[in-house]
Amino acid sequence: MNTGFGDKELLEDALSSQKFVAENYTVFATECATKQVRDDVLTIMNEELNIQNELFTELHNRGWYQTPAAEAKKVEDAKQKFQQMQ
Repeated sequence: MNTGFGDKELLEDALSSQKFVAENYTVFATECATKQVRDDVLTIMNEELNIQNELFTELHNRGWYQTPAAEAKKVEDAKQKFQQMQ
């Protein structure tokens, strides 16, 4: 059975799903009523973020997820913006 999906499409879909999962764990962590539940959610969220990073790394290593270098001016502007907030 040919699904029409290759490795690239499957990894992209998995990465997208992991981003969605991590986003929802973040929201859930901010709404936990007890420290123990929050700590457990944060542990699970960290595991999900590690999976997300593994998927990203695999896509990036295969050349399927490009990450252009940040422009020096944009980096400097961001640094100044956050230094002003302190």
